[in-house]
Amino acid sequence: MIGIFVLVLGNKLILIESFQKDACWQCSAYNCSFQFVIHISVILFIFQVQVFYMKKLFVVIILLLAGNLIFAQQKPAYVLYDVNGKKVSYKKMIKQLAKKDVLLFGEFHNNPIAHWLELVVAKDLKEKKEILFGAEMFEADNQQPLNDYLAGRITAKGLDSSARLWNNYKTDYAPIVNFAKEIKAPFIATNIPRRYAALVSKKGFESLDTLSALEKSWMAPLPMDYDSTLPGYVNMLKMMGGHGSANMPKAQASKDATMAYFILQNLKPGTLFIHYNGSYHSDNFDGINWYLKRKRPELNIATISTVSQKNIKELLAENKGKADFIICVDEDMTNTY
Repeated sequence: MIGIFVLVLGNKLILIESFQKDACWQCSAYNCSFQFVIHISVILFIFQVQVFYMKKLFVVIILLLAGNLIFAQQKPAYVLYDVNGKKVSYKKMIKQLAKKDVLLFGEFHNNPIAHWLELVVAKDLKEKKEILFGAEMFEADNQQPLNDYLAGRITAKGLDSSARLWNNYKTDYAPIVNFAKEIKAPFIATNIPRRYAALVSKKGFESLDTLSALEKSWMAPLPMDYDSTLPGYVNMLKMMGGHGSANMPKAQASKDATMAYFILQNLKPGTLFIHYNGSYHSDNFDGINWYLKRKRPELNIATISTVSQKNIKELLAENKGKADFIICVDEDMTNTY
């Protein structure tokens, strides 16, 4: 009698042993041969498993090395981080922002990466939710010419001549305004006119009391709330090295309070109000955010901050916690002005 032992390994049939089995063989001899085959089978199976997982580990190591190499070779201009300093994908950020009532987008006024992201984030959020806009760069007494431009009653040249546009408007803010015009979304001039903020800087909040009713309509209602212990205002005085007056953070507060006021005046249920401002106006969940929460604590607000670092592969400790999402830009990035 011929006995053949075959091991099934993967999709292969492997001949292990062939032998002549006479009727007079004892059962013990047969069992011995069978056990031998089993041992060989187990050894081969373990070897195959080890090879399989070694290949997997090798692939993982190669991918990690390739990822670092690609990062170094591509030299990305920016990296997105969450509030804790963990890298976050753009897709995840958009998904979370779409759930909010207000987005305070903190920028560096001359940073091209921030300006580009302001536009593309707005376009992507528009696919998920109704949006409206507001910006520090437009003062409240310029709302009418801005409305006229959005409605097509005046040209871009007409807007330039009738509103006090920033010097970098054409390159940095016009694309966002034109997008608002395209989708027929409101764009709110939220900032206090600069001349009145300058007045506060010189003479304090009391200097606003003598203004006309029309002038007062271009700012947050008087008297404005003010907390001098807020970190942003405290740090402002520290940065002045003892040379700034106590009225300087009050002037900053008049801007924060006014921007928050006009956001609340124009916010509609079920919409997302995207507001563009310098990072300092909303960093550390301070400034505009403080005024919004003071009046409407139930609001779901998200903040974005822009920072600049020499090495963008890891967020510095000093930049963690500044906002819900942090745009970390390579410090060698060229500025728009």
